[in-house]
Amino acid sequence: MREEELLRKLTQAQGIAGFEKEVRKLIEEEAAPYADEMMTDAIGNLIVLKKGTGGAQTKKIMFAAHMDEIGFMVKKIEADGRIRVCNLGWNWAGSAYNSRVRFRNGINGVVGCMGSIEDAKNDIGKLYIDIGATSKEDAEKYVKVGDVCGYDGPYMQLLNDRICAKTLDNRIGCYQLLEALKENDGSCPNDIYYVFCVQEELGCRGSKPAAARIQPDIGIAVDITPAHDYPCDLEGSNTVDEGIAIKFSDPSVVCDEDVVSAMVECCEENHIKYQREVIDKGGTDASSMNLSGLGVRAGGIVVVTRYPHSQSAVASKKDIEAGVDLCTAISRHVFQF
Repeated sequence: MREEELLRKLTQAQGIAGFEKEVRKLIEEEAAPYADEMMTDAIGNLIVLKKGTGGAQTKKIMFAAHMDEIGFMVKKIEADGRIRVCNLGWNWAGSAYNSRVRFRNGINGVVGCMGSIEDAKNDIGKLYIDIGATSKEDAEKYVKVGDVCGYDGPYMQLLNDRICAKTLDNRIGCYQLLEALKENDGSCPNDIYYVFCVQEELGCRGSKPAAARIQPDIGIAVDITPAHDYPCDLEGSNTVDEGIAIKFSDPSVVCDEDVVSAMVECCEENHIKYQREVIDKGGTDASSMNLSGLGVRAGGIVVVTRYPHSQSAVASKKDIEAGVDLCTAISRHVFQF
């Protein structure tokens, strides 16, 4: 990989949806030497502009990768010190059960269940967090109602150039945009907006005002997508190691056919391994960009990922790098519309 240590640092940073400051600071420091302009808007999006060469065919392209991760917010502390939580984003009760979590102040905890996890039936309200407290008063010395926590776990190397980490959704996309920014030497014909969005896991909130501000000609979500190549509850064609996935459709968006065609052309001309992605559950920031203002041509560049929305997501380094290559190729593409 180009800078695998950067991806490791991004996954280990914490940025629960609505609380992305730590991740934004890391990205801002990394992006600053390469940006022509950079700003943070009122909702917390980091917008990085790299200007193109200009001309009649110049497009404004907005790449959107969300900084936020799923997590939990404290809603109640029980008399015995157990911490009751609600979702920030979509957590599966089964994958959260017995997981390690960390609060923003460094306090660690383990997720337990009131009764059997099978009986919880994916109800996060049946879960609690054990920080080792012996009473409500003891717990409140360290954790308060409204505090948030997220999964905790190391970045691991697996066989066959695959990696495992928490928050691959969507620190993969953040990594890809940073690496594409570094490779943008200013000779691209298009003005490229690398946007690191907030609160995607809460309904694609951050990309909406960012797109309204930028008014892009093309909006491309850079994210992950669930894999279908292992036994799971989903069906489709997404396969780890089969290349970067070009989004065609999900329940929230049908991607612009000219943008999709341009992506396919870029992959074939630049020998970038790719696959075609269609999912019938889930969505990305492509949806909110698509409906921004008077409408925006939308597309998606996504990395096929196993076990998403857990502390142990798995993806291919080769697929991740192919995504950087495609971001770079699209930036240099001369669009005919």
